[in-house]
Order: sequence, then C-alpha cells, then structure tokens
Amino acid sequence: MKAGVVHAKNDIRYEEIEKPEPKEGEVLVKVKYTGICGSDIPRVNGDACHFFPNVLGHEFSGTVEAVGKGVASLRPGDRVAGIPLIPCMKCVDCQQGNYSLCKHYSFIGSRRFGSFAEYVAVPEANAVKFEDEVSFEQGAFFEPATVALHGLLRTPYQGGKRVAILGGGTIGMFVMQWAKIFGAKDAVVFDIANERLELGQRLGATAGINTLDEDFMDQAMALTDGRGFDYVFETAGNTITMKMAFQLAANKAHVCFVGTPTRELCFTVEEWENMNRKEFTLTGSWMSYSAPFPGKEWELVAHYFKTGDLKFDDSFVFQKLPLSRIPEAFEMYKTPGTVKGKILIDSEK
Repeated sequence: MKAGVVHAKNDIRYEEIEKPEPKEGEVLVKVKYTGICGSDIPRVNGDACHFFPNVLGHEFSGTVEAVGKGVASLRPGDRVAGIPLIPCMKCVDCQQGNYSLCKHYSFIGSRRFGSFAEYVAVPEANAVKFEDEVSFEQGAFFEPATVALHGLLRTPYQGGKRVAILGGGTIGMFVMQWAKIFGAKDAVVFDIANERLELGQRLGATAGINTLDEDFMDQAMALTDGRGFDYVFETAGNTITMKMAFQLAANKAHVCFVGTPTRELCFTVEEWENMNRKEFTLTGSWMSYSAPFPGKEWELVAHYFKTGDLKFDDSFVFQKLPLSRIPEAFEMYKTPGTVKGKILIDSEK
C-alpha cells in the first residue's frame, strides 16, 4: 500500500510499504480522510517523532475492510472513526477509568503506525461506528470534537449558566456547541479575528467579542450583568487568553484550560489573586476518554453529528490534499499563517 512515511526531520515521503493484516481482536480500516493535527507538525518538521521510519496520522475516518478473529462489534463495510489512544488497561489510572492519564499507553499515529496511509490496523475498541448521515469529513473530526466535550465534562457542568469560550479555532467552536447542546444560557466566543466570531454565531454562539477592542472586558461584563462567566474554557493555549480566563470568571466559577500552552506562563500577584478572591475552581483537560473505554465522548459525537445538533462548517477544512501530496502539506506549516483550518489528507487519491 501507499503511505506517508517519516524518515527523519523534514523528511516525509510518499512511498510503498507493506499493507497490514488485522490480528486477533483488530480491524483493518480502509482510510478515507486523516486530519493533520498540531501534534503531527513537530513530529515531521521538528524533533518530536518517536522513531523512524514512522507513519503518523490519528484523526481519521474510513471503512472497515476486514476483521480479525474474535471481533464482534464491527464488520466489513462499517463506516468508522479512529480512536488513537491504546491504554495499558492495567495501571491504577486505567483501573479507575482515567485512560487519558495512563503512563504506559500506546498511540496510533505516533507510537505505532497510523493513518497517513491507505490502510491502518487498529484494535476493535479503537474504531467507533458512525451512521450514513455522518460524512467522512466529519468522521475525521471525531477526535477534536471529543477533546472539546471532554473539556466540558472536566467541570461539574450544568445548563442555564453563562459560558465563555476563549479561542475561536476548531476546538473552541466545538466547546461552544457542546455548551449550547447541554443547555447554556449564553455561550460567548472570544477571539481576535472577526471571521471566527461570525462563524461562532453561525454555529449558535450567543455573541462574539473581539479581544483587540479596547473595551472588550466592558462588553463581556455587560453581557453578564457585571458578574462574569460561570464557566470559562480556554482553548487557544495562549498566555494572554489564559490570564484573561481569570478576569472573565465569576465568583465560584469553573475554569478549564483545554488548550496546550507553548510558552512559560507567569501571573502577577494581582492576576493570581483573582482565584483567591473569586474562589473559582481551575482544572485542566487532557485528551478525550472516560469509562467504559473509549467513553461517552465518542458515543455522543457520533450521535450529535448524526442529529445535526453538533454542526460541521466547511470552513473547518482549509484544504483536502491527496496522500501523494503529503510532503507539500507539511511544507505549508513552515510559513506561519498559511494554514487556516484543518488540512485533510485523502488516502483514496
């Protein structure tokens, strides 16, 4: 089969490798789309790849081609989305259902061959079925959609409250939609790009606030009767928005950092004192799994994509490129600002 194989830093090649066979308890997936994740970029353009040669790709959709011995829940022809984490199932965290925190995990598309290929073999539990109403493009977005939902579930979320989403990227747009699906009174998106704020409102946000406006905090407080937000989800991993979350939080709020930071973060005494004086709760969110594995996050994405309540916008996809052009895709990321949205790799072209 053909695959995009990483041989070294800045060296990903479209070439022929051996097609996998499904072992006992595995299924062979004929890959349709794979999204390039932010974590893939340093594995190709940097030094983060675990080994060489390697086949990356973990946000994927496709069709079950064949099943191994003992597989009962899937059959050839089923449309599936990939679930990349393979927890050890033996450690204390796994025994408690905290699979995201497993220290002995494997991962499809980084620690074992992934979906930048025509076919990928995965354990039966690592393929979630979706119905015909859900497109293969949506299937490739299951993983980011579950990451967003997991962030929401990291708080004791209740409907009827006011929610702030900091960052209008794909994860932020999904967090906003989950907040609305589960009954938010208001869900407000904060970003520096008006087109992202407009997209948020098309997808159901109550309002959008541009944080480049000098009076953005006044605008935010006006929407909350001066109280601030009951739930604040930071999805950008940006130093500015992580500090902003503390300002926007209401008394007794719940703040969740979903975004992955890339720089050291320091708070002034005044900034940090927000937590003391407001008595808000701060938590983090990592990956997208719960018990029983892989968790309700994956089941609910399949359901709400099918019903249409979880909306998918064409602007989520920046470009679709055939697998043969995968080196070109990673070249684009070397020029900041070039890629606006997700690049989907089409393994059938």
